[in-house]
Amino acid sequence: MEGCVVAAHGRQYVVELPDGGLLPCFPRGKRSDVACGDRVDIQRTSDDQGVIEAIQPRTSLLYRSNVVRQKLIAANVDQIVIVVATEPGFSDELVTRALLAAESEEIEPLIVLNKCDLSERVPAARAQLAVFAALGYRIVELSARDHAEDLRPELFGYTSVLVGQSGMGKSTLVNALVPDAGAATREISAALDSGKHTTTHATLYHLDAESELIDSPGLQEFGLGHLDRQEIEHAFREFRPYLGQCRFRDCHHDREPDCALTAAVAAGRIDPRRFTVYHRIIGTQRVD
Repeated sequence: MEGCVVAAHGRQYVVELPDGGLLPCFPRGKRSDVACGDRVDIQRTSDDQGVIEAIQPRTSLLYRSNVVRQKLIAANVDQIVIVVATEPGFSDELVTRALLAAESEEIEPLIVLNKCDLSERVPAARAQLAVFAALGYRIVELSARDHAEDLRPELFGYTSVLVGQSGMGKSTLVNALVPDAGAATREISAALDSGKHTTTHATLYHLDAESELIDSPGLQEFGLGHLDRQEIEHAFREFRPYLGQCRFRDCHHDREPDCALTAAVAAGRIDPRRFTVYHRIIGTQRVD
């Protein structure tokens, strides 16, 4: 049988079957590389349980990693929706890291500035996001409590994954966009044999016949240990016109002479704050 993973919680998964039913499944073996959104081949082992035999080829895989382990976020997504808010404050670097992960997988990025009903805080948040707007990243401003529907046209036709720090309003956004989200999570929790919904697992919801939305747990860091230096350089979209133009082929874009990137920073063509974040990411890759 084939199915789609609609919830991933540790080594236990909920697979949606072609008839719409839900089946709790476990992977074979001790190691699990299954993510929410994966299309999988399964075998039913009882009326209420199955085993995942294989993962079908993916179109994309979004994950974060550090020197110790990797954390799969979602598979087969074609859009990442990075949710930030006017309050509490959000991390520019975390947004950058999420964008780099998306760029490396050719996933379309979208930034959502939530809680814009707090009008006095909007200018500061907008200024914080200006560097991303200048690079052509799409930004939607809204209040999830009152105007979540403003986001729906941006989600149509995509399988999107919501990511963001805790407290940014992702759950409010999901509940507004998916009226039966509560019922869906209760059904998934029952399949997981959990007494209540927990935010520690990713969940896939159907928005309509053409669109799906994966809600992921709130995160406070986004390790990029799975990307090497060249991949990170290329993921900075403003770096691309200058890559390969340095005097030295293995230029670290630091103190080397005739570095095309440092020249672009000096000329105002690359934002120095982004260049600083690049060096911070590269400098911490071994322990990130």
